[in-house]
Amino acid sequence: MKVLHVFKTYFPDTFGGIEQCIYQLCKGGVTYGVESQVLCVSTQQNGSRFYDGHEVHYSKSNFALLSTPISFSVVLKLRELAARVDIVHYHFPWPFMDVAHFIVRHGKPIVVSYHSDIVKQRWTLELYRPLMHKFLSSASVIVASSPNYLNSSPVLQRHKDKVSVIPIGLDKGSFSVPTPERMSHWEKALPPRFFLFIGVLRYYKGLHTLLKAASIYGYPVVIAGSGPEEDSLKQKANELGLTNVKFVGRISDEDKVALLTLCTATVFPSHLRSEAFGISLVESAMYAKPMICCEIGTGTTYINVDKLTGFVVPPEDANELAGAMRKIWEEPDTCCAMGQAAYIRYKEFFTSENMARDYAGLYSNLLS
Repeated sequence: MKVLHVFKTYFPDTFGGIEQCIYQLCKGGVTYGVESQVLCVSTQQNGSRFYDGHEVHYSKSNFALLSTPISFSVVLKLRELAARVDIVHYHFPWPFMDVAHFIVRHGKPIVVSYHSDIVKQRWTLELYRPLMHKFLSSASVIVASSPNYLNSSPVLQRHKDKVSVIPIGLDKGSFSVPTPERMSHWEKALPPRFFLFIGVLRYYKGLHTLLKAASIYGYPVVIAGSGPEEDSLKQKANELGLTNVKFVGRISDEDKVALLTLCTATVFPSHLRSEAFGISLVESAMYAKPMICCEIGTGTTYINVDKLTGFVVPPEDANELAGAMRKIWEEPDTCCAMGQAAYIRYKEFFTSENMARDYAGLYSNLLS
């Protein structure tokens, strides 16, 4: 089976959760006879090249409109590549992708992985809504990443008759193993116990609440990642006098594994539905770490089950967040048990092998 994945960005330009999902599908699908290609837009490169065993086609961006990259050449490339594959697999949302789809009209079976509702651009959503529903109606199958998101998304509920649920999974073997030197570096640089956040520093990550929570009991917190909110978060930390919070910036995969290995638990305080799943939580579970997240009706609380794999608190509630941190910090037996439960849940639901197998079965059903 030949499958073309289509999304607005991809490795190595960007390293978000959707890009990770596509990457894991490309790698894991090989076992099930799925040959994958990726079509994306790039501001940094143009043309086709192989990325870790699968071919990626980069179309040059002409401009961006409301965070949506526009590329006229991607339309021509979609027509060319769709003719060579059995299935076109779109990764939603990317409004220009909908436009390109209807221009090309390739006639191939369509899979749409619905990664997130459109949350921030509410006024433009009203203009886009008719095209969005027309695009989703054209899909052969729509895939949600968790039952939580299916149940809480009005858009998915409108198309629920064609929705399947396949959680995003990760392959631990694809993650870098840190050298003793890197482990030693972080052991010297950080306290022996600390809470960890890993991710892009975006508006919906709830890190303003984490900073407030960190000021209550003073537990060490490490924030790994960069992004548009970085400067304002650092300024807020300075205003609060938070000497217990350390920003370590964007880190390599090797350093990410080192931090996940060393941390006591992870904190993922996203407070808006823009956080549709939470790949970082799967990474935490993969390394047997207890988690703290917020109840926002998305996949975060499908991965992290309250009082089993960690704690779930109300969004933007610094006192509740600090209280959950205190329980994990002061109850090491509970912390260990939750970490083990998280790892068991990862093995059951969130491996790359499970995801690749389920998508391969979906592809086969479409073609038969």
